[in-house]
Amino acid sequence: MSRTDLSWRTSSLVEGFYTAEVQAVDRRPIRTFLPTGYEPHYAYPLLVFFHGHGGDEEQVLRLAPRLSRRNYICIGLRGPESVGPRPDGRVGFAWGQDGPCDATVEEYVLRAVEQTRRSYHVHSERVYLAGFCEGATLAYRLGLSFPERFAGVLSLNGTMPRRGCPLMRLPDLRNLRVFIGHGIANAVIPLALARRDHRLLYTAGLPIRMHTYPTTHRIHSDMLRDINRWIMEHVNADE
Repeated sequence: MSRTDLSWRTSSLVEGFYTAEVQAVDRRPIRTFLPTGYEPHYAYPLLVFFHGHGGDEEQVLRLAPRLSRRNYICIGLRGPESVGPRPDGRVGFAWGQDGPCDATVEEYVLRAVEQTRRSYHVHSERVYLAGFCEGATLAYRLGLSFPERFAGVLSLNGTMPRRGCPLMRLPDLRNLRVFIGHGIANAVIPLALARRDHRLLYTAGLPIRMHTYPTTHRIHSDMLRDINRWIMEHVNADE
């Protein structure tokens, strides 16, 4: 189903996928997953999903109901660069090279979060950035650049930026939670890189948790189980 300009105050919203566009940012898409039993008076955590190289917002948002059908509002965003057709014939997208974050990408993400918060009931202090492979690099960069805006970063078979990584705001960053989930047989982004990220962020004083899984660069079902537990631990502790 596809609907736009919905208000979180509307009680008739049902579980499913909704499509909209970010206003005033080159008509870029937002793919939204609403949980079953959506309750307009409950402030939900929001998960912002960034796809990997060659993916898209619809592909990555398929993780949302596998993560939890009840606990979160989730949105998937699309990288600005087209990288040609995938084996299934759909056009793939990318977030760009590992360098300083494009200002238009920053605006896209921040506006998408703002627009989602206007449309649905989102807890302002429970917005998480979840990146898969290449998307994890963007999630790290945005989370480390704007720690006051986000509750945490989830890196799924990804790695931190290797150029211009913003670790300059350490007092603020120490409240940014980080979850790393990585396949032990990941040949695309070796496990050693994820372990290096863990050591760096742990030494910097960030609250961080890392789990490894018997998989390659694919998402393992236990990874989603652990993510759900990790987020809900924080939600329950804050209530």
